[in-house]
Amino acid sequence: MIDGLVAGKLLGDPEQRVGKGDSRFMVAKVRAQAGDGENLIVNVIAFDDAPCAALLGLRDGDSVALAGSLTPKAWTDKQGNVKPALDLVAHRVLSVYPD
Repeated sequence: MIDGLVAGKLLGDPEQRVGKGDSRFMVAKVRAQAGDGENLIVNVIAFDDAPCAALLGLRDGDSVALAGSLTPKAWTDKQGNVKPALDLVAHRVLSVYPD
């Protein structure tokens, strides 16, 4: 497991979903800038009440910082280029909006 802190802008509105046993969780996508100036897509999921509530108050384009467990991934675009991505299980969410 990699503990990480990612900051960027939301791509689309976060979505609340319902899992097994009626458990609720949030999913979101964040565009973060990598060190080489290229954008990196971070797929975010949150299960705990505090990060879910914070994500629920955000909208497309809002700036956000998230702390949690990171998993490196890769995806292939329409041109066949392999691009890096990250999956993040958010434990903390920080934004300019108060809780």
